[in-house]
Amino acid sequence: MIHLVTNPIGVWALAKREIHRFFSVANQTIFPPLVSSVLFMYIFGVAIAARVDFSVTGLTYLQFITPGLMTMHLISSSYENTSSSLFIGRWHNHIQEILLAPLSYIEMVLGLLAGGVARGMLVCMGVWGVSLLFNHSFIVHPFALIYFMVMIAVIFSCAGMMGALWAEDFGMLSMWNTYVIVPLTLLGGVFHPLFMLPPAFQILSHFNPMYYLVSGIRYSVTNVTDTPALTCALVSLALAGAIFLATVYLFKIGYKLRT
Repeated sequence: MIHLVTNPIGVWALAKREIHRFFSVANQTIFPPLVSSVLFMYIFGVAIAARVDFSVTGLTYLQFITPGLMTMHLISSSYENTSSSLFIGRWHNHIQEILLAPLSYIEMVLGLLAGGVARGMLVCMGVWGVSLLFNHSFIVHPFALIYFMVMIAVIFSCAGMMGALWAEDFGMLSMWNTYVIVPLTLLGGVFHPLFMLPPAFQILSHFNPMYYLVSGIRYSVTNVTDTPALTCALVSLALAGAIFLATVYLFKIGYKLRT
């Protein structure tokens, strides 16, 4: 990958622009997920957890949902960052500045990707940080957590770019997140373990890619998972590689970029 980047200064400049963009409106991009996570943790992890027998997992309910919330906000933050940035660039036609820059297609994608990855990982760790207000715990596998955070952020940052290229208006821009990503994420085990589902739904869950992503983060934080961590790692790597290459291809053919 490194030898494909011939203009690292240009990639770094684009990456800095993307990171500065979401930091400049942190009250819209960073703090809302943290506030909603505090509410989720209080309502589900504190107020309701006392009524739920969760001893079979070896975790408290708060410990169980914290990695799920980390994954949920990692996904949404990564997707929203690149989808809004690229769509607004198309909408106002200043995407031409990037297309005219001395950057290859893969460098354009990497530069835009950096903002989504940075925002997603920052929010993800912020959610873990606020969880310490309710429960003092350590991350069991920090290097595994970094791996899964990067893979998931790449997957949904690229998905955000693909959604931004496909969308013709702001309504279309939010369709994938509202009707596909959020439902699949919630059904992927954010708030419930696999064994609590009926047998048929347990089988269906194994066809939901979000299930492996949530399980990977949960394993990294708590060492508890419903499926082998290696399987989660391979699924996330395959998804990240495939969607990254697909995004580069769309840039290469100029899909809705040159019109």
